[in-house]
Amino acid sequence: MIRVAVVDDEPLVRTGLRVILNSADDLTVVVDCTGAGAVELVRTRRVDVVLLDVRMPVVDGPSVLRELKRLPDPPVVAMLTTFDSDDYVDTALRSGAAGYLMKNSTPEHLIQAVRTLADGGQVLAPEAAKRVIAGYLAAGRDDGAARRVRALSERERQVLGLLGTGLSNRGIAERLHLAHGTVKDHVSSVLAKLGGLNRVQAAVVADRANLPAARSDLR
Repeated sequence: MIRVAVVDDEPLVRTGLRVILNSADDLTVVVDCTGAGAVELVRTRRVDVVLLDVRMPVVDGPSVLRELKRLPDPPVVAMLTTFDSDDYVDTALRSGAAGYLMKNSTPEHLIQAVRTLADGGQVLAPEAAKRVIAGYLAAGRDDGAARRVRALSERERQVLGLLGTGLSNRGIAERLHLAHGTVKDHVSSVLAKLGGLNRVQAAVVADRANLPAARSDLR
């Protein structure tokens, strides 16, 4: 089971998300709470994926996210919000969020997004994805990660190319006909060699480096 936490200041929203997520056989909501006290609850309940509202009174989403990322074994976090401004997207991703979803997502999309997050993938609402790619490329950001692409092995460049398409580890494994654990090792190696980037940042590097979606014929 994928253990999920829903952190939102509105009880009605939390209830609705709990009903939607618990309707899937492989998901269970083990925490629903506001921002205050969320970090301790997530830590003690061994949560896999956190859906975290951005705007909350007392303790807002970015503050909770930063605290969660300091945990010894942090969960995967996606921001779930009605706001899609550049500032919110940028703040969330720079703070370590693996996804950014809008609250008008369909139940089916939300369930699949949680599965993707749990499997190491990243999820971005279309509104957010356009801004992330455009913003990073327009700013010409280059902290050395793009140059490090050339130092990757051919297999690692394949994996990075598929990261750029948003595939989860399982999806990459299926595309390359590799074991799931092998792909996890490759992804970890790629992110480390790119300077400790997260998956979303690595996807931007793949886009900038013009890496194609990997072929499955390399053994």
